[in-house]
Amino acid sequence: MSPLIKELIAEHLEITQALNKVKQSGVQSQEGRDTLLAAKKALLAHLEKEDRLLYPALNRAAQSNKSLKRTLAVFAADMATVSGSALAFFDKYAGDSSGMAFAKDFGGLFATLSQRIRKEENILYKKHDEVSG
Repeated sequence: MSPLIKELIAEHLEITQALNKVKQSGVQSQEGRDTLLAAKKALLAHLEKEDRLLYPALNRAAQSNKSLKRTLAVFAADMATVSGSALAFFDKYAGDSSGMAFAKDFGGLFATLSQRIRKEENILYKKHDEVSG
């Protein structure tokens, strides 16, 4: 496993742990809001790193690999949905909000991000190591 992939997986864990902390603290507490903001910053930094370091290598390899090109297209479409819903969630709950709506929306966000993380680690990151190793 390449150092980049190890780093990205560690960031996934950090983001997941922050979201779990928000879930425990609640968005109504200052600690919960601060942790939510930190999770948003970590997620944005992670996405920027993927855009800068992960995807260029994959896109280069996809120029001569139709299967990889299709895989990247699916991941790109999925990411547009995932990032849009995640950013909407973070914006909505940056301030005080009701507990029931937060719990429902948080559950949806957590499930969406967890699924995306599994797909990245099981498919995309392995493809990256194959083409760059």
